[in-house]
Amino acid sequence: MDFMKEYEKWLHSPALSPDQRQELEAIQHDPKEIESRFFGPLEFGTAGLRGVMAVGLHNMNIHVIRWATQGFADVIAAEGEAGLRRGVAICMDCRNHSMEFARAAAEVCAANGIHVRIFESLRPTPELSFAVRHYHCQAGINITASHNPKEYNGYKVYWEDGAQLPPHHADAIAKRLEQIDIFAGVRTMPYEQAVAQGLVEVLGEETDRAFMSCVTAQIIDKAAVEKVADSFKVVYTPFHGCGYKLVPEALRTLGVKHLLCEPHQMVIDGNFPTVVSPNPENPEGFALCIDLARQNDVDFILGTDPDSDRVGILVRDRQGQYRTITGNQTGVLLLDYMIGALRRTGRLPEKPVALKTIVTTEMARKVAQSNGVACYDTFTGFKFMAEKKNALEEQGQGKVIFSYEESYGYMVGDYVRDKDAVTASMLLTEMAAWYAGQGMTLLDALEALYEKYGYYAEKTYNLVMPGLDGLKDMAALMRSLRQAPPAAISGVKVVAFKDYADGTVVDCATGEKGVMELSGSNVLRFEMADGTSVIVRPSGTEPKIKVYILAQGKDARDAQDNLSKYSQWVSSLQKA
Repeated sequence: MDFMKEYEKWLHSPALSPDQRQELEAIQHDPKEIESRFFGPLEFGTAGLRGVMAVGLHNMNIHVIRWATQGFADVIAAEGEAGLRRGVAICMDCRNHSMEFARAAAEVCAANGIHVRIFESLRPTPELSFAVRHYHCQAGINITASHNPKEYNGYKVYWEDGAQLPPHHADAIAKRLEQIDIFAGVRTMPYEQAVAQGLVEVLGEETDRAFMSCVTAQIIDKAAVEKVADSFKVVYTPFHGCGYKLVPEALRTLGVKHLLCEPHQMVIDGNFPTVVSPNPENPEGFALCIDLARQNDVDFILGTDPDSDRVGILVRDRQGQYRTITGNQTGVLLLDYMIGALRRTGRLPEKPVALKTIVTTEMARKVAQSNGVACYDTFTGFKFMAEKKNALEEQGQGKVIFSYEESYGYMVGDYVRDKDAVTASMLLTEMAAWYAGQGMTLLDALEALYEKYGYYAEKTYNLVMPGLDGLKDMAALMRSLRQAPPAAISGVKVVAFKDYADGTVVDCATGEKGVMELSGSNVLRFEMADGTSVIVRPSGTEPKIKVYILAQGKDARDAQDNLSKYSQWVSSLQKA
């Protein structure tokens, strides 16, 4: 694509507002910035679109939203009259322009004859997944950039099962978008006109009630909370986002009497003024919560990201310090707790199943299988977990009780097909209360699990590669590792090399090549002689390569030593 030609097309388009045109005029003498905005469109993948908000083809703005929605509308229309009638559910998070973008998507859908159900205001991502299933919609659209910095926004697309779009539909949209002119090829109509004509229906409290009845039905052992309710305290933050209403409701329904919501972060604000990053994976974002917890003698802190699909926890240790429990550790704790709680309350299904991603700790498999629960791997992303759940249950091969990935995402129940921080927050709180009744914190519980199942340690490295050059560097690094895989990493032999793109696995000692069950994703895995797995993949939502080190050892120190020795090799990748 000729980026200067595309820039000129935008600059002179009558579709631009005066402010948008002024923004483009301001960069007319900066060819590098023009190239970064117009070298090509944002790639439409199975997660939809995500990018920095700015005027440009490679950015998130109202024109890109309309264009993407036109492509999606054409795919929905291909389902025939029933697809148009079943329509689309649309949701948005707290970010700047999210409501504007959501209404723009509704206007395009309505102009294409697609019935729209749009939420009146921001809602958690899992409620959008729920709404698609609850109203039997053909599809869903969610305007969100999840836990990304404030400069970002995104466009997530869902299909009729409530999961994010399967690859063949994403490919169909991507191909359709190649044929649609971003300005002339889009049909739209005024929002108020669409509402007046009955093409747009607004969702509100009635959908919240239906969703929350499903959430609170997941409570396993309310008596455990009642037992400690007078003394058990929780601090919660929604990080200025969508969890502000329904997460506290779920916790109070659970029976939590002493719930302290961090007041500054309960304020809805897409600029996220109290944090550098609204990501519960980053402990520094919890500083205000820690202050509140110290003032009120609280052991347990809970935080959900801006669209309330991820949740992170902190726990006070015996020295009074608040320590982060990682996503891997949280998932292991919750899996072990759920198996025990479901079993003691007579609710564990006959053939229970747990799902995890290929980059999630192997400790989860050990916990599951040690308790008679089958465990399957999927690629990263809850759409793949949804596919696996649907397939297993439809074929009578088992009932999925829990699905999770290491990046703070958890899914339970049958009413959503995406990560769900509303339900997970409630169950994590139930678990913390149950352990409190045993005189234990979650840190005590985690140590007990290590002693029982073995010592595991994990670390994720993010090799950030921003800009146009970064995309090229990411592709070059993956190509280099694929074409010339290392024989050893940090002095340890590689015993097996797995390429999930074509599903091949190579025995490095014999050169013998085999085939795995999973294929079709740009992920490389090196299995080491010391039992460690090193996994490398590009992020699907941010300009970075992610490197996962999954280690184990005979004790905690040994596991950490095995983990840390690979850090130098990871650093060398950034410099390569």
